[in-house]
Amino acid sequence: MKYFVTGTDTDSGKTLVTSALLYKMNQSQAYGRTLGLKPVASGCEPTEKGLRNSDALALIEQSSIELDYDLVNPISFLPAIAPHIAASQTGVDISPGALLAKIQQSLAAATLNETDVCLIEGAGGWRLPLGEGHFLSEVVQDLDMPVILVVGVKLGCLNHAVLTHEAIIADGLTVVAWVANIVEPQTSCLDENLASLQQLMPSPCLGVVPYLSEANAEAAAEHLNLTALVS
Repeated sequence: MKYFVTGTDTDSGKTLVTSALLYKMNQSQAYGRTLGLKPVASGCEPTEKGLRNSDALALIEQSSIELDYDLVNPISFLPAIAPHIAASQTGVDISPGALLAKIQQSLAAATLNETDVCLIEGAGGWRLPLGEGHFLSEVVQDLDMPVILVVGVKLGCLNHAVLTHEAIIADGLTVVAWVANIVEPQTSCLDENLASLQQLMPSPCLGVVPYLSEANAEAAAEHLNLTALVS
């Protein structure tokens, strides 16, 4: 099973939810060997081994398969800016073709390691620009993967969620499920907003992750139900 995890926007909680999904899968014999990938990441820290991204490291921590860091996060940028701007500044090719080749290399390594479930976490939202009029969504279309949508629940999330859901469907892909992640605990009419999301998006909901003062995969996993992902 392979899924692409996207979000309604930056900081919607993609990494938290992806890590929680991996954690929960690892607790069940129904999913087998798991792997999380973060193909593109900005906002990395320099280390003796090269740039390292906290999101990618979080996925590595929850994956039962061990791959070299450069296979988990093949494209990394130091500044926390839009990847296509960082790529332009550093001369790195993140065109759809170049990015697809990197992901396919990582997936080939996953296959060699007998991976059963692979979650590929995107960057930003569905229409993350790659430069020259291209978007990350084109790569997902080429991969033809079902999509898990993470909705960052806050003021304005209904519009963001519905537009993203519609865009994924219009691109010919399936939103296999979505997760509500509460990023603003003081959101007005929270229950009503959650009910509206259920009504507006026909895809199954894997759960509602409450605002966590200490957000971690184990705590978030308690609020997820993976029934919709069993193939």
